[in-house]
Amino acid sequence: MLRKIIINGKFLRAAPTGVHRVATELANALAGLVRDNDPDVAGFDLSLWHPFDGATNATEIAMPRRLIGPMTGIPWEQITLPLTKRKGTLLNLCNIGPVLASDALTMIHDVQVHISPASYSRGFRWWYYLTQPILARRNRLILTVSEFSRGEIARVGLCPAERIAVVHNGVDHVLRYPARHEIIDRLALRGRPFVLGLANTQEHKNIAVLLAAFARPELSDVQLVLFGGANQAAFAQAGLDLPGNVVLAGRVDDGELRALMEHALCLAFPSTTEGFGLPPLEAMLLGCPAIIAPCGALPEVCGDAAMKVGATDVAGWSAAICNLLENPDLRARYAELGRERARQFTWAKAGKQLARAIQSIFPAAAHKPTSK
Repeated sequence: MLRKIIINGKFLRAAPTGVHRVATELANALAGLVRDNDPDVAGFDLSLWHPFDGATNATEIAMPRRLIGPMTGIPWEQITLPLTKRKGTLLNLCNIGPVLASDALTMIHDVQVHISPASYSRGFRWWYYLTQPILARRNRLILTVSEFSRGEIARVGLCPAERIAVVHNGVDHVLRYPARHEIIDRLALRGRPFVLGLANTQEHKNIAVLLAAFARPELSDVQLVLFGGANQAAFAQAGLDLPGNVVLAGRVDDGELRALMEHALCLAFPSTTEGFGLPPLEAMLLGCPAIIAPCGALPEVCGDAAMKVGATDVAGWSAAICNLLENPDLRARYAELGRERARQFTWAKAGKQLARAIQSIFPAAAHKPTSK
């Protein structure tokens, strides 16, 4: 008997984020397994349901699609989707799903709203505080992206660890996009050493430690290139002063980001908590060493292939960057270690983990795990 699996496509209506990237890649990985007749998706009848304003982005997912209405946004997810779904298991891949649907799985990527509430608006926090406990209680299984997140979801009381399945992210999507090296000249970085970081003022992203490090005299000739949505005004509003050697690249596309990673001395990622942490792994796959704070899931994901500096150790961040700049052999060693580590995280592997998690909610006799 076919098992109808419906992917909640609400995420397709919004500007892409890291969580949306994961949802798209996982959906396509499942579709690829179906196309290849992989036994881990035996009996799956997969489809993607989305609102009208997600129709354009839905074409990026290679599976049967269904546009349903009316409404959009939260009303679509909480009312239209569950009332339209008469049969089938709903797969929510972006932290939230309809609270009315009990035949469902929801991927909760992290519990940052509990660990670092100041990083989010009051409305955002309370929406998560309201809906996620209901989902965790009513859904057939909760999914997450790391063992760290699994433990944290259980620790904050959403649901027991035994009801949570881990599906690690992949990272090989970065290889699909040709590098757009013109961004190096546009930002006047040609021939100049620079470190890459996130333009993000959320408290847990901990950008303040990098700004303090780059204000030190030993890094005065090194640029800190920050990519992402936070602009000068956002940093000022957060009370963060930008040293003169900081370059705000703004939002970049995948090809531009690849070029920046391929040219950078390293990627600096001082987050105090992460559910997974894609950017360090993306950089590592492209041969760009990563320096991370040993917090959240970052040690689990990066292993010993990334340099580690304490989240509040300003002098340590400066020293680690100087070591890479002054010691090409050290940088080459971490570049190779990073590539080897990152190659272990593929979307094909993630798709199989997800497929097996879905299969686990059905009677055991209907599916025997394979060694494939």
